[in-house]
Amino acid sequence: MRALKFIPHDEARRLRGLLFDLDDTFLDNGALTAEAYAALYRARDAGLSRIAVTGRPAGWGEILMMQWPLDAVVTENGAVAWIRRDRGLECIDTVSTKERLERSVRLMRLVQTIREAVPNLPDTSDVWARRSDHTFDIAERYSASGDEIDTAATLAADGGARVLRSSIHLHVTIDRHDKATGTLELLRRTHDVDRTAARAQYAFIGDSENDAAAFAAFHTSIGVANLRGRPSIPPRFICQRPMGAGFVEAVDALIAARG
Repeated sequence: MRALKFIPHDEARRLRGLLFDLDDTFLDNGALTAEAYAALYRARDAGLSRIAVTGRPAGWGEILMMQWPLDAVVTENGAVAWIRRDRGLECIDTVSTKERLERSVRLMRLVQTIREAVPNLPDTSDVWARRSDHTFDIAERYSASGDEIDTAATLAADGGARVLRSSIHLHVTIDRHDKATGTLELLRRTHDVDRTAARAQYAFIGDSENDAAAFAAFHTSIGVANLRGRPSIPPRFICQRPMGAGFVEAVDALIAARG
């Protein structure tokens, strides 16, 4: 990983947008700082679209789109997205209502198995707002042990589900999207950008293992200083500062490199 100052000017100038994780990347332990929020406006004024890419629920995405200067929000690790359409918002879910219901039933059966095996592992506080996955709290309000996390993950995988781990949550889902595939599909459908071009035209900023797919997919990939876990492919660039301050550092470095 290289320092942000080594981002080539021509690479920064060809960027059309900025993709970024929320928890522990844009937010500081769940809190929004004035500095990070202001950086969104600087990115907008510099001609960069702003798309949040998060494991947080679809219900949160709808609210963020109404309140923040964003062009889109990709939620639930790529499964469900929100965009602006005319004077309102549009939810994009590639799974039909019937199939979504069937997957929810399968998922809840699996969640019950996990609950019986790991009874102290709590659901996340935002699980009620989710459409495609179920999330367990491993580090937000509850400090899960390694054995609890491993047992839950193994049971989920044995039951045919995918498991994604963020800095605070363990996600269990029947869907096959990740942050990269979900974002690339959104850009193709709503921004008319093919997948190959999007990889070079959008930068991604993240901090944890469930960002690994996006680190691998987007050429301009940036980790904030609190990068943790074992992403299979690390980001190309690393910030000196953590969380929201690192996000601000990344935005300002990209704007400076664009001239």
